[in-house]
Amino acid sequence: MRRLFAALALGLAATGALAQAWPTKPVTMIVPFPPGGSTDMIARAVLPKMQEKIGTFIVDNRAGAGGAIGAAAVKNAKPDGYTVLVSSLGPFVIGPHLLKGTSGYDPTKDFDYVTVAVQAPNIRAVRADSPYKTFADFMKFLKANPDKMTFASAGNGTSDHLTAELLWQETKTKGTHIPYKGGAPALTDLLGGQVDATFMNINTGMPHVKGGKIRALAITSDKRSPLMPELPTFGEAGLPGFVVYGWYGVVVPAGTPRDVIDRLNADIAAALAHPDVLKSLDAFGLDPADRNSPEAFGEFLRSEITRWAQVVKVSGAKVD
Repeated sequence: MRRLFAALALGLAATGALAQAWPTKPVTMIVPFPPGGSTDMIARAVLPKMQEKIGTFIVDNRAGAGGAIGAAAVKNAKPDGYTVLVSSLGPFVIGPHLLKGTSGYDPTKDFDYVTVAVQAPNIRAVRADSPYKTFADFMKFLKANPDKMTFASAGNGTSDHLTAELLWQETKTKGTHIPYKGGAPALTDLLGGQVDATFMNINTGMPHVKGGKIRALAITSDKRSPLMPELPTFGEAGLPGFVVYGWYGVVVPAGTPRDVIDRLNADIAAALAHPDVLKSLDAFGLDPADRNSPEAFGEFLRSEITRWAQVVKVSGAKVD
């Protein structure tokens, strides 16, 4: 028995030493969307401070299938702390409903949750030269011309896609959804006149609004943003209760050592609290989220899955 307990003690000590030694090589931070979009921007804003705290991080953009390709890659990675997923809510709580068992992962079983890092409302955006000067103009055309207005999104199953579906449900209207492989190409085609409108996070759209390239018509927050105080909420524009926040979470493959998860959680929180990072986030309308423990993230994710499952069911939205 003494030998057995000694062996167990040595094993536990070795496990603890491995956890304490982490990382001994670069950590891959998978972003399931192309460079230049909101998720990529957030990952790269936090990365320098994470590298100061932990070590080398490498951002790996793996776009496609509304984020499912990148998410599945993390699910299939070794749970040793060297693969991390940073993603918007779409792959976690929307995409799996659209893909109906073919996403390659189960967000409730295949990941260990680290933190919800930041959140931001969406804006309804059109080109600066669009004939829609106000949200009322926009809705008047949409109601009179079913399926005539094109809506760009970062891909099937992303928050901007399902926010559009939610808008159509609540206003009994319908537009034509045009999915892209990320927010950056969707924005490019909006600016180029290939599509009429989009939902986008305030952090992505605000620089282009201020630069005179796009026009924001309304914001999905429950109150006006201090960054764009002139922009009415959807409630003020005539749709009370239409509140949607995009959020960005960090997960690792299921089975990752808890010591590694706790360290990632603490160091991400420290990075988000750093004045330089806060300044960057604030400039783009992003706020650190309050569901920042692994347990709070898990509970929040399950509630979001329920909410968006209903939107997908009613809309009949499918992956092309």
